[in-house]
Amino acid sequence: MRLALDLASKAKGQTDINPVVGCVIVREGRIVGLGAHLRRGEGHAEVHALRMAGDEAEGATAYVTLEPCSHHGRTPPCCERLIEAKVARVVVACKDPNPQVAGRGIDRLREAGISVDVGLLERESMLMNEMFNKFIVTRLPFVTMKSAMTLDGKLAAKTGDSRYVSGPQAREMVHTLRHRHMGIMVGAETALVDDPELTTRLSVPAVHPIRIVVDSRLRLPLEARMLQDRSVPVLVLTVEGSDPGKRAALEAAGAEVIDCGGGSRVDLKIAMRKLGEREIGSILLEGGGKLNGAMLELGLIDKLLLFVAPKVIGGQAAPGVFQFDGFEKMAHAIPFRDVQVERIGSDIFLGGYPDYETGDRTGGA
Repeated sequence: MRLALDLASKAKGQTDINPVVGCVIVREGRIVGLGAHLRRGEGHAEVHALRMAGDEAEGATAYVTLEPCSHHGRTPPCCERLIEAKVARVVVACKDPNPQVAGRGIDRLREAGISVDVGLLERESMLMNEMFNKFIVTRLPFVTMKSAMTLDGKLAAKTGDSRYVSGPQAREMVHTLRHRHMGIMVGAETALVDDPELTTRLSVPAVHPIRIVVDSRLRLPLEARMLQDRSVPVLVLTVEGSDPGKRAALEAAGAEVIDCGGGSRVDLKIAMRKLGEREIGSILLEGGGKLNGAMLELGLIDKLLLFVAPKVIGGQAAPGVFQFDGFEKMAHAIPFRDVQVERIGSDIFLGGYPDYETGDRTGGA
């Protein structure tokens, strides 16, 4: 099963809205088939592994990281392929949370007389597909917030200069993160100050995420670098009634302008719903302090990845990682669970999940 999980992990970022899945087929102590789901619309992991195993799949055991599908989508149901191949046993890491599957694949295999065991390395499989698991149930994107800060919590100097807070190893890791998310989101201020391309620069071919800019007043310049490359979509999230002339100009430049509420600021909850409707199942948030703070306050950040550089920049006007009114007491602070810490080059990497349910924040601002 660990081999199957390793095979699945190799395809992270390539399967679009689909989960990553690995499969290993074993007969009489020998591996006879290996497979992974590589791209949406193409053969699933079980199909590739069965094709490799051929006739030796009969009587074999198939180890699969996710419950075999039982419905017709872009490809035929995998449980039927396993039945046709006459495997004797299927070991499944975890059930598929997809309402179209949700135990039906396992039931179908058992109805066909195949022995099925469920739960081997379940947690590892669930974590690997945490983005898919949220989207398939809620139809809302899984939001990973990534940021780099100094020891005194600053994103940049008081002048706005932020090149570079973190070291080269951390920056290389960020491009891998971009490859593994379907969208990358920044605020208008970041787009104006940094003029980022928001692409994935890796030494191997990578999938570029859809570029998303939260821009209530349509301040994104027409000469912005992200608008010069039309091979990757740019979505501009704004409010109803924003400047029609600038809207038309941005659309002529290749951007798609999307209304998200009728107030003075983009309604981020509406924005997440509209991005989910476009099947953008995962977003890497690389915002400034205001956007980060607003997303956290609304409970829209699912995971935090933070690179802490061993340096101090100072400056009361220097932007911080989270900028919002905040809470009245330390007991109201949002804690993070399952925190991991490691060294990345000269920087410290922290990862964790916000626990919005802990604490009473009714007295917060």
